[in-house]
Amino acid sequence: MIGKLKGLIDSFGDDVVLIDCGGVCYEVFCSGRTLQALPRVGEAAVVFIETIVREDFIKLYGFASEAEKGWFNLLTSVQGVGARVALAILSVLSPAELSSAVALQDKAMIGRANGVGPKLAVRVVTELKGKVPALGGIDAGTLGLQAALGEGLAAGNISDAVSALTNLGYSSAQASGAVARVVAKEGDDTPTEKLIRLGLRELSA
Repeated sequence: MIGKLKGLIDSFGDDVVLIDCGGVCYEVFCSGRTLQALPRVGEAAVVFIETIVREDFIKLYGFASEAEKGWFNLLTSVQGVGARVALAILSVLSPAELSSAVALQDKAMIGRANGVGPKLAVRVVTELKGKVPALGGIDAGTLGLQAALGEGLAAGNISDAVSALTNLGYSSAQASGAVARVVAKEGDDTPTEKLIRLGLRELSA
C-alpha cells in the first residue's frame, strides 16, 4: 500500500495531478485546496496517499498533510459521503475549519461544498461529533469551547464575547479560538468586555 509519494509534478487536471516518481507517473486525485498548494510543473512535491481499491478500479487520493488525509477517512466513513464529496468538502474547508464546524454543529459550513445538501450536512456534523479532537490542528481548549457553544452550554459572558467577535467579521473558529486562549489565561469568569478586548488583542497578534 502506498502511504506517500515523492516526485516531480508532471501535469495537472481539474481534480488530479500526475506525479513522476522515477519515470513512473502516478495519477493522484486531490482536493482543490491541495492542488493549489502543490508546486509548479517540474518541481518536487510530496503528497500523502490514501488508496481506494474496488472491483473495477484502483484510485490514489493525495493530501497536503496527514490531517487532511485523516479528515478524508473520517468523512468517507459517513453514510452518503464518497471520495468525490469528501474532496469537495476538503476543497472549501481546512482541517481546522472542519473541526470547528463539527464542534459547533455548524451544518451551514459543511453545506458550502458542492454536492452536500442540508440532510447530508446534518449527517456529517452529527456522525462525526466527538471523533475529531486529534485531527484539527487546534488545541483541546478551543475544541472544548466550540463544543460547548454548539450545545448551548457555554457561559453567557463567553458566548457573548464570541458572538461580538464574529459580528466584527471574524470566523467562528477564529473568535472561539481567541476567546479560549483568553479564558485559559484569565479564567472563565472574566467579564464580557474584557474577553472581547483581550480577544481582539489575540487576533491581532
